[in-house]
Amino acid sequence: MTYLKTMISGMGLAVALFSSCASNGGQQLTKSGLDPAKFDTLINEKPVKLYTLTNASGMEACITNYGGRVVSLMVPDRDGKLTDVVLGFDNIHQYADTQNSPSDYGSSVGRYANRIGKGRFQIGDSVYQLKQNDGENCLHGGGDTGWMNQVYDAEQIGDSILRLTIVAKDGENGFPGEVVATTTYKLTSDNTLDITWEAKTDKPTIINQTNHNYYNLSGDFTQAAYDQVLFVNADNFTPSDAAYIPTGEIRSVEGTPMDFRQPHAVGDSIHSDYDQVKNAGGYDHNYCLNTFKDGKGDDTQVCASLYSPKTGILMEMRTNEPGVQVYSGNFQGVGRDADIVRKHGIKYPQHVSICLESQKFPDSPNKKDWVQPLLMPGEKYYSHAAYTFKVKSEK
Repeated sequence: MTYLKTMISGMGLAVALFSSCASNGGQQLTKSGLDPAKFDTLINEKPVKLYTLTNASGMEACITNYGGRVVSLMVPDRDGKLTDVVLGFDNIHQYADTQNSPSDYGSSVGRYANRIGKGRFQIGDSVYQLKQNDGENCLHGGGDTGWMNQVYDAEQIGDSILRLTIVAKDGENGFPGEVVATTTYKLTSDNTLDITWEAKTDKPTIINQTNHNYYNLSGDFTQAAYDQVLFVNADNFTPSDAAYIPTGEIRSVEGTPMDFRQPHAVGDSIHSDYDQVKNAGGYDHNYCLNTFKDGKGDDTQVCASLYSPKTGILMEMRTNEPGVQVYSGNFQGVGRDADIVRKHGIKYPQHVSICLESQKFPDSPNKKDWVQPLLMPGEKYYSHAAYTFKVKSEK
C-alpha cells in the first residue's frame, strides 16, 4: 500500500491519500458501486471515511464525514431496481479539491446556508463582516472554508443512523460564537432519508443549516432533468436581484412560471422569459411554504415533491422550516464545469438535477420582518427535513 500526502491548492488542507494498486483493501463496493477505500484519508489530520446506511427495504445511503456529504442514495424504482438518485463524485480527492472541482454536492451546509447580502449582518449594536465568497456576498457559510468543506466527527449508530458533529470556532469566517452542531442522517423503514440539525452557541449568532443533495430521480445523469415533475406547496416566493439576493418582496406565484402548486414538468417553464427565471438561467429561488404558519412549520405535511416518469420514483419532502430553495443546476455543465468528470465517468449537462433545500429565507438577518435565524446562548437550534421515496406504477 502506498502513501501520498498532498496540499490542495488554495485551501491549505493537508490531505493524506491511501491507495492500493491491486485492490480496495478487501472492502466491498457499495450498492451504488462506490469503493470505500477511495474515501479513506486524513484531512487536517482528521480521519475521513465513507459510511454506509441501509434499511430493511434495501435502501442505501453512502455518506462521507467530509462536509457531511451524501455521496450516493439508492432507492427502488417501479420495477424494484435500486437507482442512485443524487449527483456527486466517486472519490474524496475531487470533493476536497475545491479549486479544480468545486461543489456543494450532498453537503450539510453551515453555518448559514444560502446567501447573506454583502456578507454583513448585525446583532444588537455589533456588525459582523463575513467572508465574501460569492461576489460581495457570503454563500453557504464561506464556501471552501464553510462547514461543507470541513471534517465532521462521525458516529454510526447501527445500520441506519449516522451522527456528525462539528465545532466551529468563534470568529470563523466572521461568524460570532463557538458553535457545536450536529447533523443526524437516518434511513427509516418507509424509505425516508430523515435529517435533523441541532446546535448550541456560547454567543449570540446566526445559524441556518440545510442539506444540498442534487436530485435526478431518473438515475440518468447524462440528460437534463426537464421531465422531472415538481410540486411546491407555496403561494409566494422571494424574488431576487441580479446577485441572487432577495429584494425583500414577497411575491405571488399566481400566473407566473414560478407556480408549481399544480405539479408539472420543470422543462415546461425553465426557459421562460419571465425575469426571475431568465436572470437565474433557470430556478434558484426561495419559496415561502404554506406548511409554515404562525411561526411554526408542520413537518408532517408534504411541502414539495419531485417525480420521474422514467423510473416511477416519487420523492416527497417535509420540513419545519419556512422556506425551500429550488435550484435547477443552472451552473452545471457551463464553462469549465462542463469538463469535470463525476461519478460513473459522467460529465454533467446543465439542468441535470433539482435541489430542494429547507431553510430560513436567504439574507434573512437583513430582513427583520422575516423569520430570524438568531441563536442565543442557552437556546437549542433544531431543524428537520425528511425525504420519502415512493413509486408510482403509471408513466
